[in-house]
Amino acid sequence: MTNKVFMLMTFIGVPVSVIGTMMHWSNIILFILYCLTIISLSSFMGRATESLAIVAGPRIGGLLNATFGNAVELIISIFALKAGLVEVVLASLTGSVLGNLLLVAGLSFFVGGLKFKRQEFNVYDARHNSGLLMFAVMIAFVIPEVFSINMNESSTLTLSIGTSVILILLYLSALFFKLVTHRGVYQSAAPKDAHEEEIPEWSKGKAIAVLLIATIAVAYISEHLVHTFEYVGERFGWSDLFIGVIIVAIVGNAAEHASAVLMAYKNKMDISVEIAIGSTLQVAMFVLPVLVLISLLFETSMPLIFSWQELIAMVSSVLLMVVISNDGESNWFEGLTLLAAYVIMGIGFFLL
Repeated sequence: MTNKVFMLMTFIGVPVSVIGTMMHWSNIILFILYCLTIISLSSFMGRATESLAIVAGPRIGGLLNATFGNAVELIISIFALKAGLVEVVLASLTGSVLGNLLLVAGLSFFVGGLKFKRQEFNVYDARHNSGLLMFAVMIAFVIPEVFSINMNESSTLTLSIGTSVILILLYLSALFFKLVTHRGVYQSAAPKDAHEEEIPEWSKGKAIAVLLIATIAVAYISEHLVHTFEYVGERFGWSDLFIGVIIVAIVGNAAEHASAVLMAYKNKMDISVEIAIGSTLQVAMFVLPVLVLISLLFETSMPLIFSWQELIAMVSSVLLMVVISNDGESNWFEGLTLLAAYVIMGIGFFLL
């Protein structure tokens, strides 16, 4: 039923979005239309990556889901950088970190915990990811902010570029570690027969084709979505920070949100956690550094400098997730705790 609704939204939303853009409809109407269409397209991306995950296994599947889910946000961010909306981009990436660690993981733990009293996932992956999360946010994000206080803009940008290159190299090394040198060394704690009898919804070729077509459509709509931010912000009194942290982050990560919760409901916690935490790592260690480097091609460069509110929110989220996930188990109350933290931060960013 849900798939049919998203299919209807996509087949109506894409052509109507094109018509609305050409006819210069109201920015409010276009903003809502673009967001709903991107979310419906994200559902197709989620279904395609789920099919690929069944074939490739939980680690590769989670990585694919995170990658194509973040592709939406990466596309939106590139067009926002081109438009000079650096604060919106940084805020959206902050929102992505908060959304994945608190909203996505929280909903997954909560929904899965309502059906199963106790769910398990790979504790070794959880501890490995915890170390990377603490490095990415508490070292690579905080250090540039602290050192930039006594630096000029040129030195700050140089530090940001150096940090970005190191983050990208470390992220690629982490993938090599998990998927090549130590593949299968740390076995999953999840039931081994969880994926045996499942048949993918789409074939490998069809799933890849759907991903490519959906990504192209998202790229087109995202370019026009960015141009509605300023008007919508003024109309509703939303700051760039709130638009980035909450609105863009939720829209940009819709595919991951749906897929992670669905996997948790099916008791496939390895995939669910890989989507939530793996996506956060990809944003922090790959997407953000890549955007810093891409911004050098545009008129306004983007240094790796967040506001103190953003930094404290991200550090708090990482610490909370590390404490909750390090035992390799989850329940509905832990999910509710993560959701409560997200709501509190959301209220704070709204009132800021």
